[in-house]
Amino acid sequence: MTSRACPCGLPRPYDACCGRFHAGPVSAPSAELLMRSRYSAFVTGDAGYLLRTWHPRTRPETLDLDPRMKWTGLEILDRTDGSAFHTTGTVTFRASYRGGSLHERSRFERVDGAWVYVDGDFLD
Repeated sequence: MTSRACPCGLPRPYDACCGRFHAGPVSAPSAELLMRSRYSAFVTGDAGYLLRTWHPRTRPETLDLDPRMKWTGLEILDRTDGSAFHTTGTVTFRASYRGGSLHERSRFERVDGAWVYVDGDFLD
């Protein structure tokens, strides 16, 4: 997968985009890039990354991803704050999958300097 385009929709190879967050000590520098990397983790089945980037207050004990789920695209619709100058941020997105889509406004916070997913509201 590393030489292929990143699932998050940015025009970069996976290993130079979200793959670097999935693989190593580098963390996403903004709420939007964290959200994109989490989408890519759903696509690639990386439950460990999803759990590591989930706020300790709201993180589930385990995460069982359905290997039959086929994610087909991500569209960022809006964002508020979430940069290096903020401690919170939101990202509104539509994630498409075979048979439908998920429309959510996700909330993010910085914990020990790293962005983490807190929770979200389903829209539509």
